[in-house]
Amino acid sequence: MKTLLILLLIFTALIATQRLFFSFSSQKIADYADTAPKMDIRRHLSGPLVSEGVIYGPNGRVVTRFVADMTGTWDEDGGTLQESFRYADGGGQERLWRISFSGDGSFTGEADDIVGVARGEQAGAVAHLRYSIRLPESSGGHVLDASDWLYLMENGTIMNRSEMRKFGVKVAELVATIRPAP
Repeated sequence: MKTLLILLLIFTALIATQRLFFSFSSQKIADYADTAPKMDIRRHLSGPLVSEGVIYGPNGRVVTRFVADMTGTWDEDGGTLQESFRYADGGGQERLWRISFSGDGSFTGEADDIVGVARGEQAGAVAHLRYSIRLPESSGGHVLDASDWLYLMENGTIMNRSEMRKFGVKVAELVATIRPAP
């Protein structure tokens, strides 16, 4: 029994180490400080935008696809990002982000389905945002911890990769593009 407990502890430590050093969460915003073009969400998420993406479930299979119409409105101190999602199953979802900026490249965000305050930062061609989101009741009403990484491409398109976790276990991943609306 003692040997089994020791093996379980070693296995748990190996998984934690792998997650820390070889996974999505091992990225740091400072890793991207010298990348270009320089991301400024007030500029690159401004005006009418369209986002297209997929959401993967815990088994790695696509659980839904979406298209979102977005509109960013900004001033020096902050602004709003309105998101209107249309899912492949015909469902929809609305979100209005209220975002405030600090002078050091960091920002905070709030929305009705966000628990507490989202915290973000920008460096080089990248923005990173961490928050907790409450799913709609039709999706179980669970609160998930989310980590969004937005990568600005040379042509102005933004690649968004997000990971959602519950109790530290990955339950979903989102991959999407965001670009100016035609």
